Amino acid sequence: MGIQTTFRRYEIKYMVTAEQREAIVRAMEPHMKSDQYGRTIIRNLYFDTDSYRLVRNSIEKPVYKEKLRIRSYRQTEENDSVFVELKKKYDSVVYKRRIVLPQKDADRWLAKGGKMPALPRQDAQIGREIACFLAFYQSLHPVVFLSYRREAFLSADGSDFRVTFDDDILARQEMLSLGVGPYGDALLNGGMSVMELKTSGGIPLWMNRILTKERVFPCSFSKYGTAYRTMIYKERRSARYA
Repeated sequence: MGIQTTFRRYEIKYMVTAEQREAIVRAMEPHMKSDQYGRTIIRNLYFDTDSYRLVRNSIEKPVYKEKLRIRSYRQTEENDSVFVELKKKYDSVVYKRRIVLPQKDADRWLAKGGKMPALPRQDAQIGREIACFLAFYQSLHPVVFLSYRREAFLSADGSDFRVTFDDDILARQEMLSLGVGPYGDALLNGGMSVMELKTSGGIPLWMNRILTKERVFPCSFSKYGTAYRTMIYKERRSARYA
């Protein structure tokens, strides 16, 4: 199966209890199936400037925002493949561009300011976009390791409708490496999950019905934004007034 490198879609988030999640998953059974990853632990390294320019801008909820991260679906070693992802959101539409690189090449390029590695022809344009992003913000470096358990589903009818549930969301600012196992401060109360509906079109009627029945409503939740507000901002504020 080929790896999709470009996405344009809506991503709608909901905060659900364990009971609501169970009811939604039951309603999904005739319509959805597990994706290629199924249940997994996703690991991310988020990049930002010394002043946390990207996340501070995102928290202000502008019409346009963007972020850069390296992602893996397992604990990695330097020769293992990782995803370098440039994610942008404009007027509620999410655009994601990503390329696959060995971890050592991704680290050398993004974290250490090295040259863009040689890329296959189909990834060259995305590579140039990421290079421009790095040049524009200049001082980007890893600032947060963020992990979570994900259960992912895709539509059984072949459409691009997807549903994910994320829980056990952990964040830390030490040991910023995808080669180190997940640990850190918990960003969700026990039993809660972040559900995301991802689609380039509308939400199926059957999903709207179960959301209405379970009284589940859209919310605004950013994992990196929550880590900044609960961990980083407090430390920066304390240091400022110490």
